[in-house]
Amino acid sequence: MAAGVPPDALGRRISCGTDYGTVRYVGSVSRTAGIWLGVEWDDPQRGKHDGSYEGTQYFKCRHPRGGSFIRPNKANFGVDFLTAVKDRYGLSDKQDVQCGTGNTVVFGTKTVEFVGMDSVAEQQRQVQLNKLVDISVRECAVSHAGQEEEISRTCANMRHINLSKNLISSWETVIAIASQVQNLETLNVSENKMRFPSASTFISSAFSNLKILALNQTEITWTEVLLCAQRWPVLEELYLSSNNITVLERPENVLQNLKLLDLSDNQLLDGNQLHLIAQLPRLEQLILRNTGISSIHFPDAGFGCKTKMFPSLKRLAINDNKISQWSSINELDKLPSLRALQCNNNPFMDTEKNPETLLQLIIAKISQLEVLNNCEILPAERRGAELDYRKIFGNDWLEAGGHWNPEKNKPSEEFLAAHPRYSALCLKYGAPEEGELKGRQPLTLKNQLLTLTIKCPEKPEQKPVEKKLPESMTIQKVKGLLYRLFKIPGSELKLSYESSKLEGKEVELDNDLKPLQFYSIESGDCVLVRW
Repeated sequence: MAAGVPPDALGRRISCGTDYGTVRYVGSVSRTAGIWLGVEWDDPQRGKHDGSYEGTQYFKCRHPRGGSFIRPNKANFGVDFLTAVKDRYGLSDKQDVQCGTGNTVVFGTKTVEFVGMDSVAEQQRQVQLNKLVDISVRECAVSHAGQEEEISRTCANMRHINLSKNLISSWETVIAIASQVQNLETLNVSENKMRFPSASTFISSAFSNLKILALNQTEITWTEVLLCAQRWPVLEELYLSSNNITVLERPENVLQNLKLLDLSDNQLLDGNQLHLIAQLPRLEQLILRNTGISSIHFPDAGFGCKTKMFPSLKRLAINDNKISQWSSINELDKLPSLRALQCNNNPFMDTEKNPETLLQLIIAKISQLEVLNNCEILPAERRGAELDYRKIFGNDWLEAGGHWNPEKNKPSEEFLAAHPRYSALCLKYGAPEEGELKGRQPLTLKNQLLTLTIKCPEKPEQKPVEKKLPESMTIQKVKGLLYRLFKIPGSELKLSYESSKLEGKEVELDNDLKPLQFYSIESGDCVLVRW
């Protein structure tokens, strides 16, 4: 092997300036002198070809222009873990006081000799390294563990390690580092494209106390996750975003303590893949942002029933997906523990142009939801949403066989499938009365808009805001809008209005369930907000 090229260079991760890549070839290239490294670059724009030169294929690349040849002296093969730690935290030999030769220190023009100076400095470094609990060596070109047991002797108290975006080429390197850290709880090895074991051949207690593990952008597959997870007995949080995971498998006797799973930015084959991880008993948070799912279905439970899947799931993120049908939102009401949902940027949200109505529909459809798109749902807001839902779809309910008389109330299966909570809302608030439903405009029709000025008398520095609101908008909905506008809890708001027709008089908007038109508000009037 040529000078400067490690004997295990093939398959190693390297950096060259700000670019990262993997060595795919070591050797000569026709009609050139010396040794070359054939590199497949992480960023294909850094490359020039597919690993072939003048008709000879030296190595293969996934991208047709993702490879190139460089000289070995241009490649950085990285450093060991402790070297990176010492450099990052200013504890390396070269960062000591200005030294002369041997055990001497230079003070101005005088050179003073100290017997045992080297050993004292080394002891001080040792003490400082042993104090480190939370260590970050992100982008420090770490490629290997270093001498055996050196880490355990030097950094005995480490608990949290950030090894992201380094030059780690294999999971064995991670094990070699972690096995020397007795109480390791948090480990981030994201942005290291590495090889993972294909069979359960390794036995290690390196991760016996590990609770949080980040493996984002490491090219790990779900099969490899389950294989490695045999050594993660108490793991609680697992981050796996951007790994091209498309197919899931059922975890058997692994990940049973997992509370958080992040699969974002992996294009899953379909929503049914989720059924394979639905029996994780302690899973409380599932992040599925931008996973390509278009539907969610829990086939084990009927209308108004709870599923046995995801028994502990409290927080779900499904934003930036392809969910186009409201039926998937109906399905979420089957989750027995769901309390928080993120669902922005899905096609189903385009079916309703009024953002307030959209949020109210979601709130009404999912009975136990407490937080929607990072906003708390206040009790009064839920009540208003459920009452409005009951009115909006009241005529549809009647046409489908619904009736005020419980003995005659037999809505069709089709209606129940579209509105599985409607019967429960009727039990909670009573069936909608005929007077409530008369003249109800369809959601798709534009109600007459009122142009209103909104002021906060108690905050004179707050500039008046002009808003166009439907005259049929309830006071509760107005409060919800103002809550988001002024960042104050809707339940604490007190609203009134002034009109040019009622000089010197304020009219209180004191009934949350009444629409604006009930109070004879007109365009040009001023709504006053107090709390």
